[in-house]
Amino acid sequence: MADVAKLAGVSAQTVSRVSNGSTGVVDSTRRQVLAAMKELGYRPNSAARALKSGEFRTIGVILFNLSTIGNVRTLEAVAASAAEEGYAITLLPVAVPTQDGVRGAFTRLGELAVDGIIILMEAHLLDAATVALPPRAHVVVVDSNAGDRYCVVDTDQAGGARAAVQHLLHLGHDTVWHVAGPADSYSAERRVDAWQSALRARRREVPEPLHGDWTAESGYQAGLRLAREPQCTAVFAANDQMALGVLRALHEQGRRVPEDVSVVGFDDIPEAAAFLPPLTTVHQDFPEVGRRCVAQLLRQIRNDEEEIGTALVPTSLVVRASTAAPPGLG
Repeated sequence: MADVAKLAGVSAQTVSRVSNGSTGVVDSTRRQVLAAMKELGYRPNSAARALKSGEFRTIGVILFNLSTIGNVRTLEAVAASAAEEGYAITLLPVAVPTQDGVRGAFTRLGELAVDGIIILMEAHLLDAATVALPPRAHVVVVDSNAGDRYCVVDTDQAGGARAAVQHLLHLGHDTVWHVAGPADSYSAERRVDAWQSALRARRREVPEPLHGDWTAESGYQAGLRLAREPQCTAVFAANDQMALGVLRALHEQGRRVPEDVSVVGFDDIPEAAAFLPPLTTVHQDFPEVGRRCVAQLLRQIRNDEEEIGTALVPTSLVVRASTAAPPGLG
């Protein structure tokens, strides 16, 4: 630092301010210092700086599943939002969603020195109704029912599912069949509940849901069963991958989409518009979920206080060519 100060013709204190990102340095001086750093190959010691300030500028992320599109896109959004704020992320997958697994992840992240933690829940904990986190921890939980205890950010799963069902009923379908996600998934559970309540509110029959595992293959197997149901004219799949499997099964069994059966998905993945036919689906704003997670976590860190409550990011229905009026009403 002394060498940089000498080359730039400034004090060591000014070099320290520049390396810490302080605003109290004029632009011309900052450029001089940065040029001297580059010439000398000087890099600020982030570890020493963190020990002095108590701020590591790192966010830990605990998640249970990296195989689902929702988790991958949420993680991508969290990383991008953190980077915009000058933070890095440390990712720690948990193989089995148990209390011990989460506690172990917290311990490990504590050793790695993070300022706060974002948890992507996805599945219910196997051994607890909700996760129990260490006291005084700065935490944001994604996709959980623990808003009465922690700060939770989630997509409006129920609103999106209702919009899908109402769209199909508005087209004239008597009822809507559902290919649900895994029973241990928070988001799948909310979509099932909203699908059922939307049908009951219109006094429509509620068919037995078919459960998949988010994959196109599971949607395909469900689609084969639905293709044998002559009364099935509308299907709401809990994600776009399963909807893709349903489309294939219906096609193989001679059921045309949307002339015979309408299909709606959930997520609005980039490929949804390229399905055959292009898929009507519920759009999730993953970048906004990531931004809110990081913003709420940084507010906790900067104010050194815990927050509770649930913030819902709105969804929107994207209507494409996979939905139409049922046979006889077109």
